[in-house]
Amino acid sequence: MNPDFEELYQQVILDHSKRPRNFGALEDPAVHVDGDNPSCGDEIHLHVRFGDEGQVEDLRFTGVGCAISQASASLMTLKLKGKSKKDALEMLTSFTDVVTAGEHEAPKMLGDLRLLGGVRKFPQRVKCAMLAWRAFEQAMQEASSGKISTE
Repeated sequence: MNPDFEELYQQVILDHSKRPRNFGALEDPAVHVDGDNPSCGDEIHLHVRFGDEGQVEDLRFTGVGCAISQASASLMTLKLKGKSKKDALEMLTSFTDVVTAGEHEAPKMLGDLRLLGGVRKFPQRVKCAMLAWRAFEQAMQEASSGKISTE
């Protein structure tokens, strides 16, 4: 890994893990999804409100976990808020490709999320980076199926 890239990676991850954005419960969420990684103890509780057209109106998270899981959730909420369903799904697919398949040319739309691509070298860390994204994927499925949870 390039030393400048590694330093930026560390700064962004530490910043978002120490001061996560959109952390806290969302008042009146349409969907609440719990995700956990039993291999390391990471937990994410994702609260999402979708608009009439399926766009991500608002989302927040709570939970505990390693710096990677918390930073990934924080960055995810920043990138997905206000996105259309189509754009959110495209971002989910792109992020998954970056951290699992090792896409070297990560789409610019991912912004700082591209920095998490290095976790692909560490399979256990991929699960940490993907935890919030899997919860978001489940939230979208629940919203589409009409199975809405307010718990």
